[in-house]
Amino acid sequence: MKGLYCLLSESAEDVKFVIQETEPPPAVSDHYVKVQIKACALSPLDTKLLADLKLQKDVVPVGREIAGVVLEVGPKVTFFQPDEEVVGILPLDVEVSGLCDVVLVQEHHLVPKPEKVSWVEAAGTIRDGVRSYTALHVLSRITAGNTVLVLDGASPFGTIAVQLAHHRGAKVLSTALCLEDMHHLEQLRPTVVRVINMSDGKADLVESCLEETGGLGVDIVIDAGVRLYSTEDESTSKKLLPHKHDIITLLAVGGHWVTTEENLQLDPPDSRSLFLKGATVSFLNDEVWNMSSAHQGKYLRILSWYTDINSVPEVRTHTKTQGRGF
Repeated sequence: MKGLYCLLSESAEDVKFVIQETEPPPAVSDHYVKVQIKACALSPLDTKLLADLKLQKDVVPVGREIAGVVLEVGPKVTFFQPDEEVVGILPLDVEVSGLCDVVLVQEHHLVPKPEKVSWVEAAGTIRDGVRSYTALHVLSRITAGNTVLVLDGASPFGTIAVQLAHHRGAKVLSTALCLEDMHHLEQLRPTVVRVINMSDGKADLVESCLEETGGLGVDIVIDAGVRLYSTEDESTSKKLLPHKHDIITLLAVGGHWVTTEENLQLDPPDSRSLFLKGATVSFLNDEVWNMSSAHQGKYLRILSWYTDINSVPEVRTHTKTQGRGF
């Protein structure tokens, strides 16, 4: 049985991916389920997170978002039966690649796959679906009528966040990093209230958001990275990111800033501005659900909710092409 693995070395630049043989999974036991893989998504490896959790190894399995059919269940499994279709995310300490023909996984990492959702759609969108739900419902407590700014809304994660915010009844604004992204966002239904084109450097993000909200600011900001400071030798992609001061300025009173920038640094004036607005800053780490079993039930509800909502036609139409690689 073959799988895809990443060979790590002391140099971060010297990373190799290899296909190697692995032993067939052992007999199922207790709460484990044997799954025949039908589709697997390829996501970036966060080797730094693995090192922080003392889980880093010389050989790291690649491909954790899976969809497949249950072949066999352990004696204590209560959620699934053979021949059922499932989707899920393998745990951080998994030993085998999701690209293997068959994997053995604990039942609490899987949920049923809706019939209307294809194998590719299920595996390709499950991680960004969990990230979007975490950002909108867990960290920022979105409610109907909120104004949400999704930065880089044409990315896989951004597109799903836009769709879920619309589903909750929010007013959505988004940024585009190129004309192609802008056209993609303009074609979404329900429509994005305003698409801000950042590619030509002419649009002012703060001014656009304040104009759209009557000067009140946006209730929720979900970023795709931020600039902590400005330098002359910044890369083009970095220049397209908003500055942290801009995000703080466009936040409404009581607003929520959900950031993916793990190294975010806030100066005393930044903290003062957030204090005056009663605003909050939350860090989006979707792996947190796999790092603690204390919220396992909530994690399963999130997985199940997203797979169900992904079967809704208006949501699925715009997310099915946003998966990574397979």
